[in-house]
Amino acid sequence: SSFHLLAKTINRPSNLSNKRKMEAAIINLEKEKAIEVPKLSQLECQNISNAVDNLIHALEEVLELTKTEDESKSSEVIGIKWLTGILKAIPSELGHAQLVRAVWSAARLQGEVQQQGALFDVLGEDGMEIMFQIAEHLPQISSISESELLPIGYDNNISIDATQSSFVDVEEERRQYLLQEAQNAAQVAAIAKAEAELALGSRGGGTHTVSRKSDQGLQKAAKKAAKHAEQTLKAAKDAGAIVDEQDWIAFSQAGTIGTGGLMNRSTGELQELQQSLLPEGSRQLYDKKDLPSGTEREYGEGYEKVTIPATKRDERKLHQRLSIAEIMSSDCARLFEGTKSLNPMQSTVFEAAFNRRDNLLICAPTGAGKTNVALLTIASHFRDVGLLSSDETRIVETGKKVVYIAPMKALAQEVVEKFNSKLKPLRLIVRELTGDMQLTKAEADSADILVTTPEKWDVVTRKSGNDENSLGNQCGLLIIDEVHLLADERGAVIESVVARLHRLVESRQRQVRIVGLSATLPNYRDVAEFLQVPSKGLFFFGPEHRPVPLQQQFIGTTTNTKDRWLKEKLMNEICYEVVLDSLRRGYQVMVFVHSRKGTGETASALAEKAQEDGELEKHFVTKGKEGTSGDAHSRYADRATKSRNREVSLHFPNGLGIHHAGMLRGDRKLTEQMFNDGAIKVLCCTATLAWGVNLPAHTVIIKGTEVYNPEKGSMMDLSILDVQQIFGRAGRPQFDSSGESTLITTHDAMQRYLDKLVRPVPIESNFIKQLADHLNAEVVGGTVTNIEEAITWLSYTYLYVRMSRNPLAYGISSDQYSDDPALRNHCRELIDTAAKFLDENRMLRYHTDSGNLGIVDMGRVAAHFYIQAESVSTFNEKLESDTSPSDQKLAHLVCCASEFKNVRIRQEELNEVDEIIDKACPLEVIQPVHEPSDKSLVLMQAFISRHNIRSFTLISDTNYIASNAGRVARAMFEMCLKRSSAACAIKLLRIAKSIDRRIWWFQTPLRHFEGELKNHVYTALESKQIGGQGYDTFEYTISLLDLQPGEVGQLCHWSKGGKKIQNLIRMLPYVAINYLIQPVTSSVLRFHISLQPMWNWQSRWHGGAEGFWLIIEDSENN
Repeated sequence: SSFHLLAKTINRPSNLSNKRKMEAAIINLEKEKAIEVPKLSQLECQNISNAVDNLIHALEEVLELTKTEDESKSSEVIGIKWLTGILKAIPSELGHAQLVRAVWSAARLQGEVQQQGALFDVLGEDGMEIMFQIAEHLPQISSISESELLPIGYDNNISIDATQSSFVDVEEERRQYLLQEAQNAAQVAAIAKAEAELALGSRGGGTHTVSRKSDQGLQKAAKKAAKHAEQTLKAAKDAGAIVDEQDWIAFSQAGTIGTGGLMNRSTGELQELQQSLLPEGSRQLYDKKDLPSGTEREYGEGYEKVTIPATKRDERKLHQRLSIAEIMSSDCARLFEGTKSLNPMQSTVFEAAFNRRDNLLICAPTGAGKTNVALLTIASHFRDVGLLSSDETRIVETGKKVVYIAPMKALAQEVVEKFNSKLKPLRLIVRELTGDMQLTKAEADSADILVTTPEKWDVVTRKSGNDENSLGNQCGLLIIDEVHLLADERGAVIESVVARLHRLVESRQRQVRIVGLSATLPNYRDVAEFLQVPSKGLFFFGPEHRPVPLQQQFIGTTTNTKDRWLKEKLMNEICYEVVLDSLRRGYQVMVFVHSRKGTGETASALAEKAQEDGELEKHFVTKGKEGTSGDAHSRYADRATKSRNREVSLHFPNGLGIHHAGMLRGDRKLTEQMFNDGAIKVLCCTATLAWGVNLPAHTVIIKGTEVYNPEKGSMMDLSILDVQQIFGRAGRPQFDSSGESTLITTHDAMQRYLDKLVRPVPIESNFIKQLADHLNAEVVGGTVTNIEEAITWLSYTYLYVRMSRNPLAYGISSDQYSDDPALRNHCRELIDTAAKFLDENRMLRYHTDSGNLGIVDMGRVAAHFYIQAESVSTFNEKLESDTSPSDQKLAHLVCCASEFKNVRIRQEELNEVDEIIDKACPLEVIQPVHEPSDKSLVLMQAFISRHNIRSFTLISDTNYIASNAGRVARAMFEMCLKRSSAACAIKLLRIAKSIDRRIWWFQTPLRHFEGELKNHVYTALESKQIGGQGYDTFEYTISLLDLQPGEVGQLCHWSKGGKKIQNLIRMLPYVAINYLIQPVTSSVLRFHISLQPMWNWQSRWHGGAEGFWLIIEDSENN
């Protein structure tokens, strides 16, 4: 009866943990019982036998009862038996038990995407169908307790169905359990030993472990694992599971664990197997690759250094150089004047670039000569449209213009200069079309090549619509430089431009050639598919095509301190050693940091350290030195001293310079020239220099890799693409036989970058984040009119390509992908969500029943002015809550646009911000300044007031705000017109004009004539203004024409200047308005309006035209 009661307690389904305890109690009872079998009587033996039979019968009854209850709940029990059975169909080197455990581990991860990603890594593509079955039951699988899992050495052919046996030998089970535990502990000890040996460099510097711990920690873990292995082995021996050493050896080699056990594997084999067992996302990698041969590791005080040697360039394996004179006509050859032959990379692509019109994608290292490939395609295009002579006559029906999209304005300026020098002799016109360089229609039409940025060309093509003569529709060759920026936030713009062009080509059946230039990409075939590049137009070149072989160094600091100042100090010391080593060998150095403030701080730290070590005069300073550097110092000394940038003049005497986007363009140009001519030896700069100006140096250093991500509000790793771009600046082809690049970061980050070198991560799309904005642009442009067309448009994007390749990364579950491989339903969901958001914000009309998408004025304004949908939502909300906002509220609303959300509040700027508020902000600002919109309002007012700002970070932010605030204000003005809100519209127009002209509406309009009058005249005129808000300042100024010149002179405290002042007033654009209003019906009025210009025209001040808005307001009824 006791055994029967115990059996019922054990098998009570509601208490599984109690069941485990009871099972353990039985094992202990059997082990510790003092009864010896030979001393039992026959009656006693019979009683024990009957009790055991009762236990078996009770167990069978409860098991049958449990089975019946479970079947009533579900036709299929999801447990260890089900999981083991379904995984038997998958062959795996991991062994069946380890495969079960890996799937169980994946089910216990947090988040569906992480779970499915881990399952894919474990099961692979061949196990996709089974993965989809498993994915449905991940919660049940994760609830399986670890004790239920199969032992590691479990045989695939042994069933785990306990009901197949009528009696279990508990003692034998216990011996097998202890034996397996001993073997598992031995495996763990072997792996721990392997990790410790690898940490000590037993395999040299050619490999790395991504999740590497400190050497001391690994050694400690190995000792602990070895001790545990000894204890479990002793327990197994004591229980009789191991009689002698031969049993242990036989068991460990019997093939019961995977492919023969771990105890006798080499260190290298152990690490390879260890990495293969874990899915991606775990602490080590699924795939293992080695760093290049010849890689060396060096350990210093507080750091580890990994040096990857330069790839040897074997000219015999490269394409033979083609002579330019032999392969193209004289006109085309003039584009390459000064160059006799194409390099091996250019020679390889010549046939596809010059003699065919297929789309191209060229992936090659920085400095490999991709710009000349672009010139080949340009020469081919102008030959095909008849602008260049050729031996063959073939006119292609396509647009005549070439559009070159550069990633940054600085790079666009450089490309214009280079192309102008090449194309000017052929009378081909190259023009820049960016935010800094606006073109008239005549200038744009006359240009043969337009060099622009992605955002600018997106705006142009948005406005082009179906007009055949529009600028956007005149393009016949589109060249996209640095196309790998698809991975960047701005990549969505490139996707939009290319998708729009693909649809245009299909609808008009007129070819437009696309040429993509990119750094080396891991998934370049995906990019080629997005650009619709055929296989014969796809070219991928490795590091051997760099003109200057590149040696790479990765230095990881091993200090455990969390003190940022100490970390920075150590990095500065390491940076100094690398800089000094290069200077001693006679080379120049570029040090890249990740903040504008950091450029000056790093330059100061290097100078202080050099001064302390007595190396400043010897190796840094160029003044008085013999040769070109000394001569260059003499030439630039005066200009550097007079620079408006205090840090330029401060660091120049020490042979150092700084360069970042916050500097004035003249100061940046001066610094570039000084470094190029050798007047300074070390240049501390930000990454914008790597993407923009072509300014190489023998040695390039990246100091630190933490970059602030304003979207996530935290520090992020510098992308590997940025690292490669910066490294590409190392080595000067005309002077150096090799280049050197060094990355200084933390030890953990160093391992991540090493991993990315040997296991590149595919670039993903960022299009989803901006889908609503770009969908609105397509609707406004007329290319998308309903949901089905929108889904088709989305299929042309890089987003669609990557969703098809990597669905889990884009939130597409396994069920969705299996049911809809073409992803039409998921695309529909994305479009539907974006369309509803736009409809809610009155940017388009979405008819959910028909799926039609209609154009709305608000959406048209947002698309034409490049305003984000989030900003429109903010404007709608604020303007509805306050129908008659003040100037201050409207100015603040302009600054609430999401375009300014990344303007950061920096602690070190607050004092100067408060000073600006006191001196240059006529509109009220709520203090203290906490929000980006508040800081933007302060800096916008400082810009209009022409306040002299000292901090260069504030100068940079002010320039950014000034370049965008006018556009945002104009867009809001148009929106208010569409809302029939005349009062708000007029106020916003005043704000927009104030930003454009840098003159407040309450200041005298004579300030437009800059330099013509003295400041005290303006002050006197403004002190005489009348009106509460100064809205009638213009009328007051015009009224001065009614006075005598002498009277005007007295008012302005300039007795002899009255006549000149009146002459300037007569040049103010002033229109006399005459009107006649006639009622037609009770609700209709007819207006007869005549406008007569009343000013003296001068082209110097008025340019080609003056525009006016005529606003008619019903102030009583509206």
